[in-house]
Amino acid sequence: MRSRLIPACLLAACCWFAPALHAADCAALKSLKLADTTITMAETTTEAAGPHVDPPAHGLPEFCRVTGVLRPTADSEIHFEVWLPANGWNGRFLGVGNGGFAGSIYYRQMEGNLWRGFATAGSDAGHTGEAGDASWALDHPEKVKDFGWRAVHLTTERAKDIVSAYYGKPAAKAYFDGCSDGGREALIEAQRFPADYDGILAGAPANNWVHMVSSGIAVAQATRSDPLGYIPSAKLPAIERATLAECDERDGVKDGIIGDPTKCRFHPETLLCKGADSPDCLTQPQVNSLKALYAGGRDSHGKTIFPGFVLGDETGWKDWIIGAGPGQAYGDGYVQNYFRYMVTGDAKFAALTANVDQLLVEAEAATGADLDATNPDLAPFAARGGKLIIYHGWNDPAISPWNSIAYNKSVQQTMGAAKAASFLRLYMVPGMEHCVGGPGPDFFGQLGTPTTQGPKFGVFDALVGWVEKGTPAETVVATKYSKVNGENKATMTRPLCAYPQVAKYKGVGDTNDAASFSCAKE
Repeated sequence: MRSRLIPACLLAACCWFAPALHAADCAALKSLKLADTTITMAETTTEAAGPHVDPPAHGLPEFCRVTGVLRPTADSEIHFEVWLPANGWNGRFLGVGNGGFAGSIYYRQMEGNLWRGFATAGSDAGHTGEAGDASWALDHPEKVKDFGWRAVHLTTERAKDIVSAYYGKPAAKAYFDGCSDGGREALIEAQRFPADYDGILAGAPANNWVHMVSSGIAVAQATRSDPLGYIPSAKLPAIERATLAECDERDGVKDGIIGDPTKCRFHPETLLCKGADSPDCLTQPQVNSLKALYAGGRDSHGKTIFPGFVLGDETGWKDWIIGAGPGQAYGDGYVQNYFRYMVTGDAKFAALTANVDQLLVEAEAATGADLDATNPDLAPFAARGGKLIIYHGWNDPAISPWNSIAYNKSVQQTMGAAKAASFLRLYMVPGMEHCVGGPGPDFFGQLGTPTTQGPKFGVFDALVGWVEKGTPAETVVATKYSKVNGENKATMTRPLCAYPQVAKYKGVGDTNDAASFSCAKE
């Protein structure tokens, strides 16, 4: 779907905004006249506080804080903010994404961007609410469009206008950094609005949205139609022990992390109870459920709708996949709310009695054009010199990591492997869960997270270097921080390798040191 909105360059040509201002004129930005935009505040400050900022931030570098509302349609109300360093601007703009069903601005990420000298911006994607709430979408198709693609794009355009007005010149380069739904937004930008950003960092993208959520219905039916098939969280440690015993040491190191799950084969039947049921074994219905969780959702013809989850960190499934009881996991809530408020309009929608095949068709018709970001043809983005880095935790319990591998492969097949390699990198992160967290090293410069070996080893800084110097980073160093005597200490570093390479232990050296590993193809 192509936008019918006026490009930012034409806005400037048509004199939508006033003559260039200087950094000292932050308050004057409130008088800017931008299409479909109301600037509600423009003030120089060192804090971020207000009704939607929880907790408030104090002691920030002095910046010009601009808040506003975008109303591209009669039913749109997109709240956005742009933060402009008063001193030490690095000449770049950095947009931030959302998570879940959005509903708030990611202030913490914007704070980190500000400390690093970026002009930065974000929006609530067109509504206010908790990340798991989709009730705002009922009978509001324009708000679904705002959430799906319009809010991020328009916020980007207006932010660039405001940056130019404040500094008297445009940002030299523009970047985007988002994970989960923010990763989906990142791919929306690369696919539909290739002129918005020069470099895009897309984490754990929920880009195949319709199939991802529809698969949740199929998995729910496969695991919960038989009440005896529910796997309680008390059995997750036994499952994890079994998968690690099978696959942990295949990368040469026994460390509680499966370095390359593509080479691991595990048969859930090995956990079948030989006698009485216990936390250390699975009943036959539970074995069947575990197989379904690894396999992913399938339609009535046995065709995969969306891939399943990866073994090796099953204790991390507790909240997203298992929940406190049947149907009480985070993932179940997203499935229910999506179909209730975005697809069927039925507040009593129940996944266990739904027709998966029929709902998949209905969901595609209702939201596919607005929410999905699966187009593998990134030629316009690549032609501008754009660079895209995708990363995904191998042990993500929210969005299957196989999805990112599938999208990467689709780009290679569409554009050719050599062309794809000229602008796209995929990093799979062993032991990482959803965006951050998990048993493995999970801090590598994504979302502003730190690394122990300095900025140049972070994935975002690698993206900047690729865009501005033309040199891709084949390896990124990830860090695991753990509590040691009450303080966070770096306890492990590992290289992340450009897929399909994996980190292999050299056979000598500290196994907690990235220097003891090298990237190689299996």
